Amino acid sequence: MERDDKRGKRRKIIGTVVGNKMQKTIVVEVVNLLKHKKYGKYIKRASFYKTHDENNQAKIGDKVEIIETRPLSKTKTTKLVRIITK
Repeated sequence: MERDDKRGKRRKIIGTVVGNKMQKTIVVEVVNLLKHKKYGKYIKRASFYKTHDENNQAKIGDKVEIIETRPLSKTKTTKLVRIITK
């Protein structure tokens, strides 16, 4: 049984850029809705990913697609795939 991709299945995530102050790194916020167990109300939970942006092309407010990669630094484990909307 052979895999199509040598690295296996990597997760693609869509989020919004909230920071681009670092060199070749952006901070992407991903908002998830989860249902409260007892009350049934939906709660927003945000996750922040430090993402590798090789050409410093993403700006604050852009909607981007990122993909999981091997660890690039202590906190950076994702890479920018494309900018969906500017």
